[in-house]
Amino acid sequence: MGERQVWQREAVILRTSLIGIVVNLLLAGFKAVVGFSTHSIAILMDAVNNLSDVLSSVITVAGAKLACRNPDFEHPFGHGRYEYLSALVISMIIFYAGITALVESVKKILDPAVPEYNGETILLLVVAIVVKIVLGRYVKSKGQQVDSGALVGSGADALFDAVLSFSVLAAALVYLQWGVSLEAYVGAFIACIILKSGYGLLRDTLNEILGERPNPVLVRQIKNLLVEEPEIRGAYDLMINNYGPGRNYASVHIELPDTMTVEQVDELTHRIHKKVFQATGVSLTGVTVYSFNTKDPEAARIRENVTEVVMKHAWALQVHGFYVDRKKKQMRFDVVITFGTDRNRASKELKEELEPLYPGYWISVDTDMDISALHG
Repeated sequence: MGERQVWQREAVILRTSLIGIVVNLLLAGFKAVVGFSTHSIAILMDAVNNLSDVLSSVITVAGAKLACRNPDFEHPFGHGRYEYLSALVISMIIFYAGITALVESVKKILDPAVPEYNGETILLLVVAIVVKIVLGRYVKSKGQQVDSGALVGSGADALFDAVLSFSVLAAALVYLQWGVSLEAYVGAFIACIILKSGYGLLRDTLNEILGERPNPVLVRQIKNLLVEEPEIRGAYDLMINNYGPGRNYASVHIELPDTMTVEQVDELTHRIHKKVFQATGVSLTGVTVYSFNTKDPEAARIRENVTEVVMKHAWALQVHGFYVDRKKKQMRFDVVITFGTDRNRASKELKEELEPLYPGYWISVDTDMDISALHG
């Protein structure tokens, strides 16, 4: 991501977040006044939800500002992961707001207060619903535009807030029509939804921080871009490391004919670096080369036989990087195995099966985990 793009992205996030802060502050203030005046715990909990949205937007702004700091000696890949840390803080705030709302709602269920709904209350709730729908659609679209998970999440949360405000409106209409007070139960329902939202955000953020399996669609796109090159026989072991939104760095193994010169390989790697970055925004920071037999026709038959032996195992997913030198009696290849399989044991087992078939050969077997979603 270029410096100008980073600046534009930050500007959109800041502007959108500030709009959200102002709108949520106004809604929270109006709802708090009405909630206290009507003794409605449901409206007060809705106000608390708006205040948590305000705090979330403030932290989103702070996270975006920190994330846009330039790389330095201690952080050569930049500070993009600050956005994930800010999302982690937001999830904790949402949890706290949900627990507080649930406690207050349960108190009102045990010791109910009679609400005093009126026409102004109904009008406020209707306006709040409309405002939240408009705000949610706007924030979500801006988040999708700049690939900001925080903004997309805030937009989705605002749309869901409209549903929660509608439930408060429904409780008010039920009370005015039939005199049945449901607002404490509605408040408890809102609190549970807030807690669920906090849990979902916490789970997603922890996955980002810990490092999760790369998107299978992105993996396939990059591999397809690579194998489009006539020299590349296959692309394997694609690893993508994420250092914040729009900051993806990858390494990959490519299989090339054993007739290529170092000069040709150098030209090819420069070409695919540029091609992949322009198409996906992913920087290829490392390219490892496998040699593919082209000089010895018998090598193809040996490769097929070895592959057949390996793929009989349920834990074997793929064979690649195969090369055999019949004169030196050397054979090497990689095997992708399922998670939970003992790598050393798998390698030893394959050697024991292949050595009788190819006596006198030095056999090297490297086992790799399925990090790039072969079957994703």
